[in-house]
Amino acid sequence: MHRIVVLEAGAVIATLRRPAFAHEWVEYAATRQEQVAERLAGATIAVVNKRQLGAELLAGLPTLRLIAIAATGYNNVDLEACRARGIVVCNVRGYARQTVPEHVFALLLALARQIGPYHRSVAAGRWQRSEQFCYFDYPIRDLAGQTLGLLGAGSLGEGVARIAAAFGMHVLRGERKGAASVREGYVDFDTLIRTADVISLHCPLTEATRHLIGAAELAAMKPTALLLNTARGGLVDEAALAEALRARRIAGAGFDVLSEEPPRDNPLLAPDLLEAGRFLLTPHVAWSSREAMQALADQLMDNIDAFAAGTPRNRLA
Repeated sequence: MHRIVVLEAGAVIATLRRPAFAHEWVEYAATRQEQVAERLAGATIAVVNKRQLGAELLAGLPTLRLIAIAATGYNNVDLEACRARGIVVCNVRGYARQTVPEHVFALLLALARQIGPYHRSVAAGRWQRSEQFCYFDYPIRDLAGQTLGLLGAGSLGEGVARIAAAFGMHVLRGERKGAASVREGYVDFDTLIRTADVISLHCPLTEATRHLIGAAELAAMKPTALLLNTARGGLVDEAALAEALRARRIAGAGFDVLSEEPPRDNPLLAPDLLEAGRFLLTPHVAWSSREAMQALADQLMDNIDAFAAGTPRNRLA
């Protein structure tokens, strides 16, 4: 009989159906990293979201047979260690193909249309004191005719591309940084950085993509450019971005992710950046529409059912 341990049930607000096969179900709303080993003792199936499962920890879990990740990202699990120990690892895919692109454009429209600054100015009484019916304190720009550069494709990047086309934007897909050749339908990385009016990141976080956007890339971007990141915080050198925003080397940025979450001491949390209206930050919620979270929960349980039936799906290891 399988012992299924859910470490971070509170990370997904959805209904998790129970498997039809014989099992013991143990669920925790949240788990601190130091509690992981104890709580997974005796488990055959671990359901995790962001808790780290490294080689040393896995070595102490001899009964573990499946790690079911309740997310698409998997950099918190040591896949090589899992392969060595015969542990199957599965993730969920495609569940956010509507909600993340919509969030990208929520951030983009808020920046382009100056929604935050105008709202705050009205709340402060600026409109009420105006001598005419409107005022133009914060310049607005249209999306139509702008160039959107995508770094990272997949279902999320393609979802952003579809919405961009509906707004009349020109879409560029960027090749990998430092690639020796450029795939058909792509432009080289440096060209995208120099020419895009908006850059949206949709890459996994690996050693090759860490600080994909750093001081050099920010300096090469148009001074009117906007940078959007709904993928992983580590893709951007956050200290370099904070400096670039203050120096107005780029026009603005909209992020849903940071390199450490929850954040403790991050340069992008500086009050002058958050209050200026040129940097927008949401707390890693781009993926979390009600519809998307239920789709994630359903696919997660499909993965567990498939593993128990001997036909694992969405395998990473």
